[in-house]
Amino acid sequence: MAERALKAGGYTRFTSTDYPGQLAAVVFVQGCPWRCGYCHNPHLQARDSAPAIAWKEMLAFFASRVGLLDAVVFSGGEPTLDPALEDAMRSVKELGFKIGLHTAGIYPERLKEVLPLVDWVGLDIKTSFEAYDQLTTVPGSGTAAQAAANIVLQSGVPYEFRTTVHPALTTREHIATLTQQIAGMGCQSYALQDFRAVGCRNEDLIDSRGGSTLDNAFVDQVRSRFRTFTLRKAD
Repeated sequence: MAERALKAGGYTRFTSTDYPGQLAAVVFVQGCPWRCGYCHNPHLQARDSAPAIAWKEMLAFFASRVGLLDAVVFSGGEPTLDPALEDAMRSVKELGFKIGLHTAGIYPERLKEVLPLVDWVGLDIKTSFEAYDQLTTVPGSGTAAQAAANIVLQSGVPYEFRTTVHPALTTREHIATLTQQIAGMGCQSYALQDFRAVGCRNEDLIDSRGGSTLDNAFVDQVRSRFRTFTLRKAD
């Protein structure tokens, strides 16, 4: 059966920050059904636009980087939306690269299918599970995210759960509840990161971002719940 072609909205040729400890390229997959106000890749939300680059051209680029890069990260949008994701991962893995995945856990069962090919996963955990629907504007999104979190934790794949914080969307109460929830599920690697305006099209959120809500005392409280904790402050 012929390999299906991944629908890519773009890619980054080199990064040292998207896969911990590895030099990587990033593929941005088109399409996402959630509409989070602070999204930094809103141009990738639509699925019906033409791919920015043909998958065969991207694969040729990766082949030219064998020995220069360690990994290829599939990001988005939401990469598990694409039915060609598994084929694309296999093709990249055959070149000798490690596979990274950035996902919001929108499709838990599809995530479960590709995890055996993944060497590291970054799972965006947006808010307390009860508050998800308001943030994503999609009913049932919190249930999906919680299921995805359990799947990642049970898979044995190295991971990081991370939450982007905007004071208008993610309150201290949301973060406190969420971190208690995921720590109780067994999460040991977690990151908090300030909202950054780059890419965001919501002017109200950009204007209302204010200062960081992540004061030292609160961060220390969150840090105590995890074996590995990372704080990413806005520049």
